[in-house]
Amino acid sequence: MSSTPFPDDFLFGASTASYQIEGGAHEGGRLASIWDTFAHTQGRTLNGDTGDEACDHFHKYAQDIKAMAEIGLTAYRFSMAWPRIRPTGDGDFNDEGFAFYHRVLDELDKYGIEPLVTLYHWDLPQPLEDAGGWPERAIVDRFVEYARGTVEEFKERVTYWTTFNEPWCTAFLGYASGAHAPGRSEPAASLAAAHHLNLAHGLAYKAIKEVHPEARVSIVLNSHLPRPWNVADPRDVAVAQKVDALANRIFMDPYTTGKYPAIVLDSTSSLTDWSFVHEGDLDAIKGTLDVLGVNYYSSHVVRFNDAPHRPSGQDGHNSTVHHCWPGADDAEFMPLVGKRTTMGWNVDESGFHAHLMRMHRDMGLPMIVTENGASWPDEVSDDGRIRDVDRYTYLHDHMGALLKARAEGADIRGYMAWSLMDNFEWAYGYSKRFGLLRVDYASQERTWKDSAYWYRETIRTRAIAPLDTLESVVENPPRAY
Repeated sequence: MSSTPFPDDFLFGASTASYQIEGGAHEGGRLASIWDTFAHTQGRTLNGDTGDEACDHFHKYAQDIKAMAEIGLTAYRFSMAWPRIRPTGDGDFNDEGFAFYHRVLDELDKYGIEPLVTLYHWDLPQPLEDAGGWPERAIVDRFVEYARGTVEEFKERVTYWTTFNEPWCTAFLGYASGAHAPGRSEPAASLAAAHHLNLAHGLAYKAIKEVHPEARVSIVLNSHLPRPWNVADPRDVAVAQKVDALANRIFMDPYTTGKYPAIVLDSTSSLTDWSFVHEGDLDAIKGTLDVLGVNYYSSHVVRFNDAPHRPSGQDGHNSTVHHCWPGADDAEFMPLVGKRTTMGWNVDESGFHAHLMRMHRDMGLPMIVTENGASWPDEVSDDGRIRDVDRYTYLHDHMGALLKARAEGADIRGYMAWSLMDNFEWAYGYSKRFGLLRVDYASQERTWKDSAYWYRETIRTRAIAPLDTLESVVENPPRAY
């Protein structure tokens, strides 16, 4: 696949999220989000790390965007922070917050980089959580107001708008397992949160189109690929289908069929009667996507067990460690096979291809891969280089799987590497590194990793760069700023 070119209009980019990189937690009129509160609560994050400073992108945005241009990015996916734009969640909009993102967009425009803006990447204003958060229906109106006001402000500058990043994580890691902010363990509330996220998207879609008819509106779903442990055992097949419904279809079916899957309703009937779904809600959700954002990192295998062993550790994407699967107590996630990243996730580009084709078949929408990447130790050599062979091999192989899916008919229009730079990895603090750029958190210096040079060559040629191309394209010492 390495010689297969990407089309001229294919978007090559990288992704970030506001709380993970911005810092400036108390500057520019920004107030607290649920992640500020969560990270400052003892025992919630590794080493007590917080996003107070993060990568200081609030001050270094111009240098960071210049680095994007030097890599050759044609697109940049980032999130705007709700507590920076509308700090209390439902009060006045903050002119200083708008001004910051206008400065970011000015820099992107300078280099011809297309902005892909996410309205919500998990940093809910704390006052809205104090009022009940996503399990409460009133939050839907607050999000629609925020979406309408933000798009109205930037409609002349941004075409691609994403409402939510990974609503599964918001609902089930935030309100079922408690592994993410706000740290609640309330399975019934998590299901209400999932519905309110879907409804908020549907109503925000209509609001966005009213103020910006040309907008391309998406939601970003994280990929769960639950393969049955034994395909010959109907119990394993059935429990894998249940996990798929609770992970994927709960956020897919309302947009395509206007219904929640019967398997979801049946498996959660002991937790809730689903009375939070009101008449007309599903009609408001159905058909409200122009583009689908796909995040993929790894796959997993599940088997039936009526008394499942729940291993120790913390893995929000691929385990039941924190009981983030309401209604799937009979699901046991098996040890992942193959090479593992420092997150413990397996490297499985075949799963990426399989998921892209599944979303192509079931959703029938243009897609942009909005996150794909891997965390590795990233040791700095004596000569200053970061020879992250595992990372650019991961990118190489997964981009090959993407091209295979395109060749088989999937309408994939862009690829955003996760992440532009090392950053605050949620409950893992600063212990995991995903970036194309290494961040020294003490000095805030950024250094190009070999993967950044590999990605630059791929973008320059619009073809997947061979793995042996590095020595001819890497600068030594590497670029730093």
